[in-house]
Amino acid sequence: MNKSMNKIILVDDSENLRNVIKDYLEIKGYSVWDFKDMDAAAKSLNTLPFDLCVIDLNMRSSDSFALLQYIRKYDKRLPVVILSDNDSKDERIKGFKLGCDDFLTKPFSIEELELRIRAILNRSLMGGAPNNNIYEEKVYKLGNFIFNFSDMQLIHPKATRTLTRKEAELLKLLCDHKNKLIPREIILKEVWGDEDHAVGRSMDVFLTKLRSYLLIDDEGHLAPKEKGKRKVTYIGNYEPLVEIVNVHGTGFMLKIKE
Repeated sequence: MNKSMNKIILVDDSENLRNVIKDYLEIKGYSVWDFKDMDAAAKSLNTLPFDLCVIDLNMRSSDSFALLQYIRKYDKRLPVVILSDNDSKDERIKGFKLGCDDFLTKPFSIEELELRIRAILNRSLMGGAPNNNIYEEKVYKLGNFIFNFSDMQLIHPKATRTLTRKEAELLKLLCDHKNKLIPREIILKEVWGDEDHAVGRSMDVFLTKLRSYLLIDDEGHLAPKEKGKRKVTYIGNYEPLVEIVNVHGTGFMLKIKE
């Protein structure tokens, strides 16, 4: 696990505790955004992709269970660790029923909190249930394009295109593994949940559409299409900033020139 890439959102109305937790986690290599109230945290959750959330359940200004419910409404997989003064069975059960991943009672060891966070993130990286929540907030920069997964929009200075759900899920998978070859069977399983040959033909149609959407950036560099040829070619030595490459019989790659 590369902890320098792990972004954590910390919500606690105690400035002293927030600072202690934030300082320790940053020393350990995490990036921490800290907030003293639920509303500010919720706004950030809508604009930045986080890897884990730590919530103090006993904030005076708001109902922290409401923040947990808000997170679970829009993101089924974002790990959530609850901190609480109350070790009652009912409160712990309520937290887990609403979707928290861990529950730590105060006073606690900061070292133990970090170890629990590390264990949860390790499990997340090893794989879990596929995230089929189309409202997950993710924004990707692809050359001159901005892909907003939550809004299902592919934005270019010339035009903005609203994608279908399957197009958005497919493009997100490619973005998450940019410049890496993804085998056909993995794409079928992750996006369609089925490796059937007929579904494979449907996947090819969607990929062809996505490739055509990206051509808006390269229209002036396209070579005349030869009869019977499906492959896109460019004039001279032109290289597109972003393209979906088909490795025949193997899989696909979102190639981004960086």
